[in-house]
Amino acid sequence: MKLTIAITLLTTAMVDGFTVGPGVTRMQTSMSATAVDEQDPKVVVTKKNERLRMFKSDKFHRKGFKDVREEVESRMENQFQSELVKDLTSNEFMVEKDGVRVHLAKDFGFCWGVERSIALAYEAVDHFPEKTVHITNELIHNPEVNDRLEGMDVKFIEKLGEGKKNFETVKDGDVVILPAFGASFEEMNLLDKKNVEVVDTTCPWVSKVWNTVDTHQRKGLTSVIHGKYDHEETVATTSFCEEYICVKNMKEAEMVADYILNGGDKEAFMKYFAKATSEGFDPDTMLEKLGLANQTTMYKKETRAIGQMLQKTMMKKFGPVEVTSRYMEFDTICDATQERQDAVHDLVVNSEKLGLDFILVVGGWDSSNTAHLLEIPHHAGIRSFHINRAECIGADNTITHRTVDGEIVTEKFIEDLSKDVVMGVTSGASTPDAAVQDSLSSIFFLKKLGNDE
Repeated sequence: MKLTIAITLLTTAMVDGFTVGPGVTRMQTSMSATAVDEQDPKVVVTKKNERLRMFKSDKFHRKGFKDVREEVESRMENQFQSELVKDLTSNEFMVEKDGVRVHLAKDFGFCWGVERSIALAYEAVDHFPEKTVHITNELIHNPEVNDRLEGMDVKFIEKLGEGKKNFETVKDGDVVILPAFGASFEEMNLLDKKNVEVVDTTCPWVSKVWNTVDTHQRKGLTSVIHGKYDHEETVATTSFCEEYICVKNMKEAEMVADYILNGGDKEAFMKYFAKATSEGFDPDTMLEKLGLANQTTMYKKETRAIGQMLQKTMMKKFGPVEVTSRYMEFDTICDATQERQDAVHDLVVNSEKLGLDFILVVGGWDSSNTAHLLEIPHHAGIRSFHINRAECIGADNTITHRTVDGEIVTEKFIEDLSKDVVMGVTSGASTPDAAVQDSLSSIFFLKKLGNDE
């Protein structure tokens, strides 16, 4: 895979990623989602407007640094590219070696948003060599990339628990990187008041979601966010909302729809969604006008199904004439996420024809988009494993992997080392090709050991 580093300024990009832990109300700021300018009462100040104001500061960097770009591009190619993966893509996504036949998914690995985020972070470190560089969270959900940043002496801001962070370590004149998930309005507002250089690596697809919830607010809609309420991206998105409820799947969306149509036990409803709603949320009054948004790494098909179900719910509740003013949705699923899901689906559909023994998914264990890749073969009944590093594959023919339930387990890997192995492989959008190569190399070595015995 050719590594294309795109560092562009998108005027719609937004930032958000304040880590709020389960059961903790987000830190309040001096303004709500909308407020009135005290100097000019006719002017409505929104979080989006404030964010755009921050972007104009000469201490807010979103385009990268050309003076170090060539060196960064070269370093990233050396660190993240893979000759083996190049061989796979140039040979119809298949290679055979040491008794192992590998079928690579047609779309896999780094998306351009992740490449852009890494490039911006690397450039920030090189451009400010004399300054202390901090980052508000993991840059992306990949352990190797984050380890490299630590090796470059980037300081990960300490998490204090209950969603709080220790920003006291950020001193006057320091540099602060905002990760690919973005940073919340609260964090941006705090950093705006400090004399620091801010380097924004937020993925523009994430920004698209924030623009969507801003539209919801202007139209008086409650945002229904299809996502995991404690995921960094969703935490970020909700910081730009005034009224919201998060649903992680169709089951929870159906609970919301049922309450809209039939009412019910308000106390039980709020107890269930206590960590997934805005402060002071009232389901009796705040579910009358809805706008759908989503965490960019969720299943696109599920988001669409939830949207159709909510639209039908509002139509049934309020009638077809009013549905257009009471329900709104936009497609905010990242293209890269969908393409990788479709590619794994193709492997699953053709698994019998290809004779696959299993499918290996490589990517961070806390990566939402990678976890969803595992679910596709798992639900199809195909043996599958999600590993975060090559070291998960042991020389004793064991594999340590993350299950679809989030449990980390170790078990026997290749069932019969005396026979040829046929496998499928893919990787998450935050996984470098080099990680795939290292993982496959471990399997080749393991199989070769089995053949020599």
